Formats: sequence, C-alpha cells, structure tokens
Amino acid sequence: IIEAFNREIAAAGLNEEIKVIKTGCFGLCALGPIVVVYPEGIFYSMVEEKDVKEIVEEHLVKGRPVTRLIYDETVQGETITSLNDTRFYKKQQRIALRNCGRIDPDNIEEYIAYDGYAALGKVLTEMTPDEVIKTVLDSGLRGRGGGGFPTGRKWALGAMNQADQKYVACNADEGDPGAFMDRSILEGDPHAVIEAMAIAGYAIGATRGFVYIRAEYPIAVERLQRAIDQAREYGLLGKNIFGTDFEFDMEIKLGAGAFVCGEETALINSIEGNRGEPKPRPPFPAQKGIY
Repeated sequence: IIEAFNREIAAAGLNEEIKVIKTGCFGLCALGPIVVVYPEGIFYSMVEEKDVKEIVEEHLVKGRPVTRLIYDETVQGETITSLNDTRFYKKQQRIALRNCGRIDPDNIEEYIAYDGYAALGKVLTEMTPDEVIKTVLDSGLRGRGGGGFPTGRKWALGAMNQADQKYVACNADEGDPGAFMDRSILEGDPHAVIEAMAIAGYAIGATRGFVYIRAEYPIAVERLQRAIDQAREYGLLGKNIFGTDFEFDMEIKLGAGAFVCGEETALINSIEGNRGEPKPRPPFPAQKGIY
C-alpha cells in the first residue's frame, strides 16, 4: 500500500507536496490497514492496494474524500467528523500514547517538533535530582505494571543507594497474548522512552540504561535502535547532554520470550546473562539491582 501511494503520488506530480509516512498503531488495530490524510484528518480504514489510485486521484488531486472508504463512525450525513468523536476515542485521554499515530517514529525531528526532549533540557538545566524526584512523587505517577507502585518512591530509593555504577532498566517485556501496551509506545513513539530513561538516570545518579524487550517484536526493536542512534547523533545521549556534565547512554537487551522475565528480578537475571529466574525480595531491585 505504501509503495502504491508513493507510485501514484509521483505519477500525479505531487512528490513535493505530499509525504507518506509510517506511524505507530492508532489503537484501532481491527480497522487496519489505516490511512489518515492530513491536514483534514480523514480516516480511511481497511484500505487495500487497489483503493490507492482512487484515493490519490479523488482526494489528493481533486479534494473529494472517498466516502466509501472512510470509517463509518466519522461520517454523519454530508459531514465528516473527527476521529476523536467516535465511541472508541471520545473517552480517552492519551498521555503516554499521545504521539502514537501522529508522528513518524523514525524521525527525531518530528518528536522534537512536539516538544520532545524539552523536559530533559529543563531537568538538566533548571532542576536538581531531588527536585525531579519530588515532582514525580507529587504527580502521583505510578508504574504501568499490575502493582501500580509509585514511581517517585522507586526513584527515591534508587537515589538513596550508593554505587559505583547505577542503571535504569526499562521493562518492555510483555508476554501476555495480544498485549500491546509496551509495543505500542516503542513502535509509535520510541523517543519518549529514551527521554524518560535519561530523566530517571539524572534523578537517581545512573549513567547507563537497558531496555529489555522480547525479540518477537522486531518492528519495536528496529525503531527503538534507530531512535537511540538518532539521539546519540543529536547529542541527547552520551556525554555532556545539553551542555551539562550529565552523561547517559543506553542499549537494548533482547529477551528470548520467557513469560517470567516480565517480573523484575527475573528480568535483571536475564540482562546479566543468567537464566531468567525470579529471586526472593528483599533486597529490592531499586536497592540492589543489575550486577
């Protein structure tokens, strides 16, 4: 479908005006393949390759949306309404997933255009680590796992402990069939994860990070690795980030698909190259973690 769009757009002489980009999942997976045309936000669902020529000729050239392909909940008589008004979206307030489906995850400049890395810049140039931890505590932010542990408390525990080397470990391993929580953000907005890990590193005194992700998510792995490479190229990972003395870098650790490695102590064992088996707690990973 993407190749067909590029071919038809070139044939129509619109190469300089229209760009086709791949994004992350919009959430309505059952309606794919999905094509959204901006600036109007026309939402085409279940698009097939044979539909592409019609969309280009009618909509992109003549300005007449192809009604038969538009998601039916966004069509009210002669009016085409916003996707945000549909039953699926109207009660959602997207925070972690706010950029998914909106930006090109392979282009760091699109993330920056939506205020990406502004938070990291503010943290490094205007705030102390203790102020960052207090902000996260006051926000009420909790972990996205089943326990819902307060994020600020975990960061505070990590900051209190003395170590020659501290790490930020991101648990992107989800073994439940059909689970898309971690996969959605890694495929659709990988720089959000990188920026957040760097902020966590500053808050607790860590200079290295690991993202533990299952190898069965090849698109997420590819996009995250590309995002890490871009962040390094732009000086947003590595040494002297934002002209400060703070340094932070990260790498991906691939899991072999063991369900138990979604549990934090088993995940740490696996990162270390050992069998992914849970350990009794205490000590808790925020006190005694990787290596």
